[in-house]
Amino acid sequence: MRSLLKFCGGLPERRFAAGEILLVEGGADKVLYVLIDGEIEVLKGPTQVNTQSEPGAMFGELAVLLDVPHTATVRATVPTRTYVVENAEAFLQGNPDLSFQLAKLLARKLNSITTYLVDLKNQFEDREDHLGMVNEVLESLLHESVEDASPGSDRYPDATI
Repeated sequence: MRSLLKFCGGLPERRFAAGEILLVEGGADKVLYVLIDGEIEVLKGPTQVNTQSEPGAMFGELAVLLDVPHTATVRATVPTRTYVVENAEAFLQGNPDLSFQLAKLLARKLNSITTYLVDLKNQFEDREDHLGMVNEVLESLLHESVEDASPGSDRYPDATI
């Protein structure tokens, strides 16, 4: 992730106090933040799903790349400093080396998630109850076509849930 920092020279910086929100789940702004120092937490609803303190970590990329509202809230847990990319889509298109680094980062995340899901599948595939659905969920995710992808679900069509 630190490799992303070298592409950010000259971008404006922004400081956030502990508890201050960078991105709001469901928000429509297309801003990217690149962590310089500090720490943030990622919240899906009220649930913390991740913390990040590594310089070069990027936030807001999914909303920009998928043209969807922000999929989570990002909040500073300590005083935090970031680079701010206001016109994120143009920035990514104009910096193919940075976009390649971002693609590698997203591929690593996808690999970790897929590995985790396969582990879950192996643990629960023989179950007859709701946990046995892990196999169906994994198959659905692995074979989902890009054109059909949209936030939300049939059960909860609201993409912010």
